[in-house]
Amino acid sequence: MKLDILALAAHPDDAEMSCAGAMLAAAANGKKIGIVDLTRGELGTRGTPATRAEEAAAASQILGLHARENLGLPDGFFQNVREHQLPIIAAIRRYQPEVVLLNAIHDRHPDHGRGSQLESEACFLSGLKMIETLGPDGQPQAAWRPKHVYHYIQDRQIKPDFIVDISAHWAKKREAIAAFKSQFNVAGEGEEQTYISSPVFWQFLEARAREMGHIIGVEFGEGFTVERPIGVQDLTELQ
Repeated sequence: MKLDILALAAHPDDAEMSCAGAMLAAAANGKKIGIVDLTRGELGTRGTPATRAEEAAAASQILGLHARENLGLPDGFFQNVREHQLPIIAAIRRYQPEVVLLNAIHDRHPDHGRGSQLESEACFLSGLKMIETLGPDGQPQAAWRPKHVYHYIQDRQIKPDFIVDISAHWAKKREAIAAFKSQFNVAGEGEEQTYISSPVFWQFLEARAREMGHIIGVEFGEGFTVERPIGVQDLTELQ
């Protein structure tokens, strides 16, 4: 299935926390959206790969994704090498997205910044026809390079290059994040607590979205950075 927008994420729940609102906004305008998770999040303190997969499926239903898959790269240990680039290249060619959303360029979790670089290079390499990959049917895939590559902002504050108004989609974004029940807002259940399991982290996520929205004069927003300047044909297109 060809997608309009594909989010690449180092872990299940990265996209939900950081760019789900923008994807929902695009879907409301008739765009096809999907997520490819690089790892199963198997190094997470809470949950298991199996529970994370169930939670990702639930979140996908809430978001109305047209496609989602997990590449099964090693959590914490994937590298920007050919072995790990090729599965991402194949996924990009499979979905042929016009826009790809990538992990933050740097962040608290080292997988995010490293994933950002790996994903970005895969986006470029997927356009080289001399790199051979096979589709699910075993047939050679055609080269495909996305027209636009943007990085979402995650835990650490990064100055956005542009912000998407997600006010109309905040409630559903929050619901999709909450689908990861093993990870969020679960303090006091007797299990080991983590950086993201406290209700305080929920407050941070809302505060970040409100801050981004405030910058552009709306209630909630999501910020993104670009790898190259965005071109417009008319100054009146800028808001």
